[in-house]
Amino acid sequence: MANPIRVMIVDDHAVVRQGLKSFLRAQDDVEFAGEASSGEEAVGVVGEIDPNVILMDLVMPGMDGVETMKRIRDSGSDAKVLVLTSFAEDAQIVAAVRAGASGYLLKDVRPDELISAIRAVHSGDAHLHPSVAAKLMHEVAGPSGPRPGAAALTARELDVLKALTRGLSNKEIAADLSVAEKTVKTHVSAILRKLQVADRTQAALYAVRERLDT
Repeated sequence: MANPIRVMIVDDHAVVRQGLKSFLRAQDDVEFAGEASSGEEAVGVVGEIDPNVILMDLVMPGMDGVETMKRIRDSGSDAKVLVLTSFAEDAQIVAAVRAGASGYLLKDVRPDELISAIRAVHSGDAHLHPSVAAKLMHEVAGPSGPRPGAAALTARELDVLKALTRGLSNKEIAADLSVAEKTVKTHVSAILRKLQVADRTQAALYAVRERLDT
């Protein structure tokens, strides 16, 4: 029999962690490897726990799931990350994918779907909740070449666009670029107009598709 899939849980809600632990322990091919109640704690213990798959919440106090994924990846861990969150419309969807998430599920997922997703990402496949997959496919569908507006972006607007793909807020972008928050808002408005997109998520997805985020 193959070694069980070692799964780590990262979620700030104790009830959620307990429910997931009970579920994982009932599976023949899965082993509950450990848990963390925050992103900071996860980064600190992931090396010791050495999981194959991490169930990661995105919205947590302090370090959020996207930043936690980046830190874990930078630590050298090769664990696959399966996002398990309550939000399908969050602008961090694209940031989570860019940070290395192998899957994205909502917390209303059926138990059989969750275990299938764990097995899939462990095997190297991607697994997205249908509503998330549909949203991403809708947003990135279109011509493969850049839209005319992309060439009109200034260097500073490109900097802001790259920050959007990281899931940063206007306040965080302002601090990162050492400019006023009002200036960032102006740049974001210009980006949406020039790229002919409706919101920040569409702009970020466009940047990823056209490789403008590197």
